Amino acid sequence: MALGKRRPGFSRRAQYGRFIGLVAAVAGALFAALLLFVVIVNPSAFSTVRGGALDATGPVSAGGRSIGWFFNAIGDTVSNYFRAGSQNDRLQRELAEARRELVARQALDYENRRLNALLGLARQSDDEVTLARIVGSSFDAPQRLATLSAGTSAGVAPGQPVRSPDGLIGRVLETGRWASRVLLISDGSSNVPVRLVRDGTPALAVGRGDGTIELRTLEVGQNPFRRGDILVTSGIGGIFPPNIPVAMVSSLQGDTAIARPLADPARMDYALVLRIYQPAAGGSLGDARPQAAAPPVAAPQAPAPRPGQQNNPLYQPALQQQRPDLVVQQPATTGAPPR
Repeated sequence: MALGKRRPGFSRRAQYGRFIGLVAAVAGALFAALLLFVVIVNPSAFSTVRGGALDATGPVSAGGRSIGWFFNAIGDTVSNYFRAGSQNDRLQRELAEARRELVARQALDYENRRLNALLGLARQSDDEVTLARIVGSSFDAPQRLATLSAGTSAGVAPGQPVRSPDGLIGRVLETGRWASRVLLISDGSSNVPVRLVRDGTPALAVGRGDGTIELRTLEVGQNPFRRGDILVTSGIGGIFPPNIPVAMVSSLQGDTAIARPLADPARMDYALVLRIYQPAAGGSLGDARPQAAAPPVAAPQAPAPRPGQQNNPLYQPALQQQRPDLVVQQPATTGAPPR
């Protein structure tokens, strides 16, 4: 009985729904037929109707479009947030690779400049023995030494100067067949004759064993050094060629000065080994190079003596020469004529 009472109500609701749908379909068909009739009969009126419909639905379309853009932006933001981690990792890898490439290019550029400087120095030098790599240096040991990758097989011998484009490094202390050891100018047993570039004052550069050099002037008096003065080799002693940069004055101490070497083996890879400036200074006298003799100086000829003048013990030919720089004053004469 309960089910029988509910079925008629449920059927009525269904029938009402079907009826409303049928009415809507008929109304839509009539409206479509009306629009079709208007288009056929009066197209301009249909354009007016279409414009009005467009104006009526424009705000709705704009609002819907804005809502769509808003949700699209939210979607892009969320996707970008989740993709930010992977993009960050990729950018970090690219940055690290670019940094490594930049460091490699800078190192290559620095090495090219250093090698070009060494090449130019080797071309300018006439006493080059060999170009060797510095494979080690004891800059923090009591004895300041450096090791070169060249020995007697390359012509290296004890006593030969060693320099770089920056300045003097030292001299060869001992050699092997394939390597040699260099005594740095900052070692306590190193002595290098130098001179000031500013005024040519001679001095002696003595190593202190702590990476610096003590400058001792050969003249007694006021300290001739100034901070920033450059010293070069003087060529005295015959070991080091002249005019090789040695050190720069950093401080003054009484009659002496403290300087720092211009060439630091810890910051360079290659060095140039030179021949001894005067081989006789470090070897036998037979190794000395021939020197051109100075041309003889012709003495002025004295005037020929008069007959019998050579027998005069007071005769001196040198006094008979004319002296243009000597002015002879004539004796004063009195007014009385001589008798």
